[in-house]
Amino acid sequence: MPELPEVEITRRGLAAALSGQRITRVVIRNAALRWPIPQQLPVVLVGKTIREVRRRAKYLLLDCGDGALILHLGMTGSLRILPAACVAAAHDHFDLVVENGVMMRLRDPRRFGAVLWQDGGRGDRRDDDALAHPLLAGLGPEPLSDQFNGAVLYKATRGRTASIKALLLDSHIVAGVGNIYANEALYAAAIRPSTPAGRLSRPRCERLAIAVKQTLEAALAAGGSSLRDYVASDGEPGCFQLQYAVYGRATLPCLHCSSPVRALRIGQRSTFYCVRCQR
Repeated sequence: MPELPEVEITRRGLAAALSGQRITRVVIRNAALRWPIPQQLPVVLVGKTIREVRRRAKYLLLDCGDGALILHLGMTGSLRILPAACVAAAHDHFDLVVENGVMMRLRDPRRFGAVLWQDGGRGDRRDDDALAHPLLAGLGPEPLSDQFNGAVLYKATRGRTASIKALLLDSHIVAGVGNIYANEALYAAAIRPSTPAGRLSRPRCERLAIAVKQTLEAALAAGGSSLRDYVASDGEPGCFQLQYAVYGRATLPCLHCSSPVRALRIGQRSTFYCVRCQR
C-alpha cells in the first residue's frame, strides 16, 4: 500500500501539473472502487479550476474552491500525469483532463482506492478541517508537522496497553505513518514494536517522534518505496526500499549487531525488529 511518503511525492507531481488548471473532461470507466465513484462527477467537475493540491494523511485533496476531489490510492493505486490522448489500459478507471493538455489517470488493479467529491468552499481558510468529509474526521496530527512531537506522543500513550507499533498506525494518534515506516522508525529509536505504549518514558517518546520524522524525510528524499505497484506521477519508482533496516528482512542479520531480524504480526500487520537492538 502506498504510505505517506509515496502519497506526498504523488501530491507534489500532481500539484506541478494541475494547480491553476481548469478541468475540461472527466472519464469514469469503472466506478466500482472501495466507495463508488459518484456518477455525477463529470457534471460537477468540468469547468472548475484546481486551486491547490493538498494532502491530509494518505488522502489527496484537489481543492476547487467550492469543494474538493478526495483521492485515495488504496492498496495498489497510482496517479499518473499523462498526455490527454494516452490510450487507457486495463485497470485505468478514472481520468481527469485539464486545459493544458494533460490528464491525471488513476490506475488501481485491486480497486481499493477512492475518488469522491466533497462540497464546501473554504474561502481563505487554510485548515484541512474546512472540508468536513467523514473520511477526514478525527485524524491526528501530521507526523511531519510541528503538531507532532515527543510531548504529544507521550501524552497519547499514557494509560495505553496497546503496543507502541499499533498506536503509531492509529490515524487518530498520528495521521498516516504507515506500516513500513513505523517498523523503520521503531528500529531507529531502538524500541521494540510490541512494547506497551504506556510504558514508554518521555525521553523514549521524544526519541521515537524524532525517528518518525527522520524516517519519513529520508523516504521522501529517496522517492518513497516501490514494492509492487507504486510509481510517482511521472512513472518513476522510488528506491527507499534499498535502505530498509528491518522491514522485510526477517532472518537476515541486523545491520548494527548482526543478530537475525525477527518477524511477528501486530494488529494483522507484518512487523520486523532486532531482539538485541530494540528493547
